[in-house]
Amino acid sequence: MDEKEKPVIGLVLTGGGARAAYQAGVLRAVAEIVPCDTVPFQVIVGASAGALNGVAIASGAADYDNATKNLWNIWHKLRFEDVFRSDISSLFNIGLRLLFDTTFGGRAGRPSSNYLLNNAPLRQLLEREIDFDSLRENVDKGLLRSLGISATNYKSGTNITFYEADNKIEDWTRNQRISKKTRLGVEHIMASAAIPIFFPPVLLDNSYYGDGNIRLASPLSPAIHLGAEKLFAIGIRNKRTTNYLHQVNRLRIENVYIADIVGLLLNAIFMDSLQSDIERAERINRTIDTMVEERRKLHPDKLRNVPLLTVNPSRDLGAMAADQYSSFPMLLRHLLKGIGATGESGGELLSYIAFNSGYTSPLLELGYNDALAMKGEIEQFMGR
Repeated sequence: MDEKEKPVIGLVLTGGGARAAYQAGVLRAVAEIVPCDTVPFQVIVGASAGALNGVAIASGAADYDNATKNLWNIWHKLRFEDVFRSDISSLFNIGLRLLFDTTFGGRAGRPSSNYLLNNAPLRQLLEREIDFDSLRENVDKGLLRSLGISATNYKSGTNITFYEADNKIEDWTRNQRISKKTRLGVEHIMASAAIPIFFPPVLLDNSYYGDGNIRLASPLSPAIHLGAEKLFAIGIRNKRTTNYLHQVNRLRIENVYIADIVGLLLNAIFMDSLQSDIERAERINRTIDTMVEERRKLHPDKLRNVPLLTVNPSRDLGAMAADQYSSFPMLLRHLLKGIGATGESGGELLSYIAFNSGYTSPLLELGYNDALAMKGEIEQFMGR
């Protein structure tokens, strides 16, 4: 097939805090399964920590193999202090401020506490590791058609996809979702990766933004709007069989802690929307396949089959974080214990903030091996 006739492949990377290390492992395996000089994905969209992964790949689009190696190394060497301030003084001051605000109603003229961890080190990591000039050059040269980063406006509740793209892409508007063409920078990643409650909101365009997954009801949609004709999505939730769902719902639970509730809410934000959107896309594809003759008559410009391949963890990433409690900084460990996150409980919550190689390195290996297990499917999907 002529290079110009090849369908545009979109890469979809949703978030999940430290769980996003799994995505880096998958991407590294893809570079080995489908060797190529430049990035095989012409459209890349990311939200939350997936935005970091997406921008890292996009900025290194001219050398995809090296870009995946660099991304692997970031996650492999990651420490808590690379993402948030973990010293006793920083954690104590935030805890004291939160206690003051909740007990005495805050202080006039000073913003109330709205986060638990100071993620200023993450900004430094991004500034050190991401070359935004290369990103723009890759778009200008046509190595990359478009890159989108989603964030949520805390004032309006709108999910906004900020994007860089060639001139063929136009802004779109959907229910609670809009887009904005702009020059992407560190602030957009910081906003997209601002996990609610844990990390502070980020000021962008005179409004405060938080995690891009909060209102991202259709994670696949931005990639399609940005020109993707096929979608390669990397999930962070292992597939659960019907038998497993019935068994787990019959388990006897002695108590429910705040950590369990927060972990469940984060799961709803980071995982449920992607799985639901994938199921919806697959149903639409099956419907279209049965309407080959009538498709153009009914919806000549709207309905089209969008081939989709998803790589999901073969293990429960939340359960893999259960033994990470002891690796957390001492004061943070104490605070987490107060809400019931001890490893024996609250594992789901711990998995989102376990920014430490003891957790991220096994996730890299798992993503790598899961992708290798799908070698034939990936080769066929990528047209190799």
